[in-house]
Amino acid sequence: MKFLCVDCDQQMAFGERELPGDGTLAATFKCPTCGRVVALLTNPMETQLVSSLGVVIGGKTVPAQPLETVRTMVATGRDDAFEDTARRPDGPTAAAWSSEAQERLGRVPNFVRGMVKKIYADYAKERGITEITPAIMDTARAELGLEGM
Repeated sequence: MKFLCVDCDQQMAFGERELPGDGTLAATFKCPTCGRVVALLTNPMETQLVSSLGVVIGGKTVPAQPLETVRTMVATGRDDAFEDTARRPDGPTAAAWSSEAQERLGRVPNFVRGMVKKIYADYAKERGITEITPAIMDTARAELGLEGM
């Protein structure tokens, strides 16, 4: 979002940002040509919404915040989030995925894909299935009561 000076038709420059402490946010923008100043004031709910979305009014002027990377990962998810990395060498190996099953898994939203993959992998492991196919996925969905998902 950009603010334009109506008289000069110029983009206004960011001036300053204030957090008064009552949950509101105030920011000023100044026209570089005529000097006109415009203020933006948000209510507490708007301030919280903008902050939760990671929007930085006036550009980023502070170093990265604590847990910024974690918040980003939670928003986007990771394919290997539910991988079992602690397998024993003498234990059962994970079932292979057919190309059709991998394609179908690729259509699952990214933020839950790891969990869905783990559900099917655990299902196959418990039943001694060596390859996960779309038919196995359908059977697992029916047996586990996941048809509506």
